[in-house]
Formats: sequence, structure tokens, C-alpha cells
Amino acid sequence: MRLFLLLSLQLLTYASYAAADTTIAGISADTTSPANVVPTTTSEKDDTPVPVFNTNLNYKRSIPNYNARLVSIIVPTAMLTYGAVSLGGGSLRSLDMSTRKEVMEDHATFHTNVDDYLKWAPAAAVYALNMAGIHGKHNFADRTMLFGMSTLIATGSTLAIKSATNRLRPDGSTYNSFPSGHTAIAFMSAQFMWEEYHEVSPWYGVAGYAVAATTGALRIYNNRHWVSDVVTGAGLGILSTKAAYWMYPKLQRLFVHNPEHSSTKIMLMPNYNAEWKSVGLSMMLMR
Repeated sequence: MRLFLLLSLQLLTYASYAAADTTIAGISADTTSPANVVPTTTSEKDDTPVPVFNTNLNYKRSIPNYNARLVSIIVPTAMLTYGAVSLGGGSLRSLDMSTRKEVMEDHATFHTNVDDYLKWAPAAAVYALNMAGIHGKHNFADRTMLFGMSTLIATGSTLAIKSATNRLRPDGSTYNSFPSGHTAIAFMSAQFMWEEYHEVSPWYGVAGYAVAATTGALRIYNNRHWVSDVVTGAGLGILSTKAAYWMYPKLQRLFVHNPEHSSTKIMLMPNYNAEWKSVGLSMMLMR
């Protein structure tokens, strides 16, 4: 019951935080703009553009800077602080132990691999919604770059912290428990969904957060992570996406001096992480 209350409170915090979150001014999600249309083939002249799933990887426009409200930074920062304090022991570490004991008493044989796939669900939903005609904030190229940067930041930060802290997992298997990598990816994906769709409807973001919170809960029930691991992973994932959205416009202007006449392209290369058993994309800017 204690774990249920903790996760419910955490999800409510994400939802209230999301309501006060960020906006990116002046970005049009209309995929019928000149960069995203193909000519019609009818015999009569028809000026109506035909929307397509945009796979044009040339930069044709400059993206406005990302402006985040202070409250949207405070909540994930507080999550990271929670985890940092738990590393020193005290009441937060005691909460880790007592929560694990309670979960193991009631669900000692519980095990599922759903969390291995659920962590990517919000990000996959972004692409699925765009393909279904519910367009988000960015086109395919920009969206993919932002997702790739978010994944790189979240993965790199998580692995670095795991190596530095060497916390033993609850099941005693390895010394890389802190923070939860699955939860970091899940909330990175959920924040990605929020950034792309909160202007369409905030409920898309709330659904993404719910999936991410479920991923974190399953990591605890699988006896793979402590509560503080999950809380820290959530904060790290949210901040990773925010960092990517903040950096991307600046990097675009750095590499693309004239967006209207740029020959800069993106090369996408798939990769596989054997340790996390996950797939991703590596991206290179080419001129």
C-alpha cells in the first residue's frame, strides 16, 4: 500500500508539473508547409498540398529558442536531489529498505519483462500519432534529432552516475543500481511526448507520464531497483529531454549558417546496446 501511495503521489506531481511546463514559441507543426508536401498528379490544377510523412532530412528552417519555466526545472531537480540524499543513508535509505521488504512480502515471485519495452512506448507513440495524421510540434527530421539527443544525454548520464556510485541492486546481482536506466529512458520518452503534443492536448503528455510511472513501478516490483533509484531516474530522464530541446536550436544555428540554402544533412545509423538490450539511433551532421 505504501508503494502504491508513493507512486500515485509521484504521478500526480508529474501531471501538475506538466500543466505548468514549457512552450516553444512560433514553431508550426503544419506538415503541409512547402518543405513537407509533394506535387499532385491530377489533370486539373489543384493548389491543395498533399501532406506526407516527412522524411526530408535537409534543414530548411531555423527553430526558435526553447524557453523553460522555472517550475518545470524545480521538480526534476528535486528528484535528483532526493536520490543524492539517499546515497548518504538516513531516512530516505530506510524508506528504500522498508518499501522493498513490503513488496517482497506480497509479491516475492513477481517477474515481468514488460518494462524492457514499455520504456520506449511514449516515444513510439509520438511517431505513430504523426503517421496517423495527428501532427506534433516538429517535422520528422527535427523530431528524430531531438529524440536522439535526448536518448544520448539520458543514457550517457545514467551510465556515468552508475559507474560513480556503484550501488548494489536489491536482488544483489550487480553494483549498478543507481539510478534506474529503464526509468530514465521512460521519463525521457514521456517528456519527449509532452514537448511534442502538449499544445495539441495535455492529455497526451499525462498518458506518457502514466506509462513512465508504470515502468518505474515495475522496476521495483521486479526487485531490480530501489525507490530512490526510480525517483532519480525519472528526474534525470525529464531533464535530459529538456536539455536536448534547449541545445538543439543552438546547435542547428552553429552548423547551419543559412537554413534556406544549407546542404547540411543528417545520417541516421542504428545501434544496439548489449548491456541494456535496447536499440537506438546514432546521428551525424554532414555538410
